[in-house]
Parts: sequence; C-alpha cells; structure tokens
Amino acid sequence: MKIIRGLWNLQHALKDEAQRGCALTIGNFDGVHRGHQAMLALLNNEARHRGVPSCVMTFEPHPRDYFAGLHHKPELAPARIATLRDKLAELRRCGVDRCVVLPFNERLASQPAEAFIDDVLVGALGARYVLVGDDFRFGAKRQGDYAMLDTAGTRQGFDVARMQSYEVHGLRVSSSAVREALGAGRMNDVAALLGRPYSISGHVVHGRKLGRQLAESAPGRGDGFRTLNLRFSHWKPAASGIFAVHVHGLTESEPPPGRPKAASAPSGGSEDTSVPSVGVPLPGVANLGVRPSLDPNDVNGGRVLLETHCLDWPDALKANLIDGEAYGKIIRVELLHKLHDELKYDSLDALTTGIAKDCDDARAFFASLHTQTHRQTTRDRIQG
Repeated sequence: MKIIRGLWNLQHALKDEAQRGCALTIGNFDGVHRGHQAMLALLNNEARHRGVPSCVMTFEPHPRDYFAGLHHKPELAPARIATLRDKLAELRRCGVDRCVVLPFNERLASQPAEAFIDDVLVGALGARYVLVGDDFRFGAKRQGDYAMLDTAGTRQGFDVARMQSYEVHGLRVSSSAVREALGAGRMNDVAALLGRPYSISGHVVHGRKLGRQLAESAPGRGDGFRTLNLRFSHWKPAASGIFAVHVHGLTESEPPPGRPKAASAPSGGSEDTSVPSVGVPLPGVANLGVRPSLDPNDVNGGRVLLETHCLDWPDALKANLIDGEAYGKIIRVELLHKLHDELKYDSLDALTTGIAKDCDDARAFFASLHTQTHRQTTRDRIQG
C-alpha cells in the first residue's frame, strides 16, 4: 500500500496525469472494524471495475482531538482505539492500494466544503468514485454532506455512493461501540465488532528497568518479571488495565502452508506498518496505561505504555532480554481477556505480589481457554 502524507506530497506524488484517478473513501477508520471492512470491500470492488486504485483518505490527529485542543476541553477528545501504525496495517490487510493521511489542522478545518471537493477530491486525486458513510460530513463547520457531494459528482463527473450502517446480530458496528466495549473490558465483544482480537503493535522501547529490581524481591524468578514495552502514541487509549495476552513476533517458526509471511514495509511512504503474524504466539500478561506505581524517574513518565511479560520466555529470548537485543524489535500484542483495572502499589514487594497473582490468573485463563478448545474439537469430531 502506498502511503502519502499531506496535501503537498499528494499533489506531487500524483502530478503525472496517468497516476491520477481512484475510487475513494474518506473517514477516520479508527479500529478498522467490521463496518469499515465491509465498506473497504465494496470500495475495492468498485476500483477493480473502473480500473483505478482504491484509496482511503484519513486524518491525523482525529478531528475531534484537534477541536478538543483548540477549545482546551480534553474531555471532548475521543478515546483512541488504534495507533496510526495499526490503522495503516489493517487498511493494508484489507487490500487498499493507497492511503492519504492528511494532518487535521487549522487550514483543513477552515477549508470550505466546495473547496475541499475542487482542490482535493478532483484537483489532487482525480477521484472517479467516492464512497462515504451514512453520517458523513466534511468541510468548515461540517457544512458539506452527501447531497452536496452527490451534486458535485454529477457536475464534475465522478460517481458518489453512500453505505448504510453495518450490523452484527442486530448491533450497529461503529467505532463508538468498539470504544465502549474496550472501556468496559468486554474483549469478546470487541473481537466480534473488529472481526479479530484487539491488538497493539510497535517497536520495543526502553522502560524503567523495574523488572531487574523485582528480580531481587521475587524468589525463584530469575527474569524478575521483565517486560517488553510498546508506546501507545495517543494519551487516551480506549482500553486500559491488566490483560491476558498473546505476543506475536518473538518466535521465528515458518507459517503453515498457504499462510502468508508477515507483511513487509509498504512502498511509497516512510511509515513502516509491518506487523508480525507468523510463528507461535506466546502467552503473557500485560499492563496498558500510565503505571500508577511508577517512580518519578521513569523514562516514560506521563506516556501510555503497553508493558508485556511473557509467562514462559523461550531460552533464546531470555538471552536477548538480558543483553538488551529485544529493543527495537517489532511485536504485536493481542489483548484477549481483561483481568482488572490498573492498581497502585505502595512498595516493590506489594507490586511483586500483585504481578505474581496476575501471572497466575493469566495462566488460569489460558488453561480454561485450552479446555474450551479441546471440548469444542471433541464435539466437532463427534458431530462429524
């Protein structure tokens, strides 16, 4: 997938007339849930029929983030489901050919709807087909709507279509529904809305090295609950707390026949959206949040981190952890089951005890998961 950042890059990337023309959809696509996926499938189909690339236009930051900052009302900002990296990776997985990421700033917020159509959709992209959601609004003061877009399409020669809301078992699938389920820790509902387990990916970064201190207060635990740390780039994640997780990207085994290797970095842009998807996932326990028990010298103080401890480290990875070779490695962490909200511990001993219990609870979850899978497999064999 070709990623184009900013209007200037868009105008220069597509300055050749032969490169212009696309089937386009516009939106925030936070989470790339099943409603988004249905829309992207339709977009790709329309693009193939027209012989043009499929293109998604999205925004960073989220428009509501921008206006929350503008009016100094952080409570108006939406909780973020996915990082930009994970959003781009999912768009790529859905078969999108191009993604245009426009910075949502004062210039874009104040651009009249008619100018957005003329300058961006027609002038820069040469859109031949535009697909939007049933509640789509655009332009300064949200004055542009489907009717305006449809009228402009008739006048300027591009088709316009509108997709109604998508439902699963009578429930409207939306980013708001995903946020609500994540906030409540209903991870099975989240997976149903997304069509996959909720996950966060990124490069492993340095943490506060607290795991090494815990090794001294955790008898028999040579790793001291060492963690792999990922930064969640937004300050307000939709999920938070302690989770039983699966960690991808730490093992090197080949995928089974017919399954693709992990995605490589996309062409046409500097954004690396490769997400590990092969090898054996490792069970673990993770903390997503601001770490209320941290010390004032925390290198990531004030940042949201996903700190993941594998329940059973492979021998080769144990050496990497000790030598620091895991830093910079790209991993993907699936949040499968919420154990509890973040807790504040008043000492290292209390923290050690708490983490040990979280590990025990995570092991119990995976044991129950294994039992359920075994029972289902046995049932399938009997019925078959």
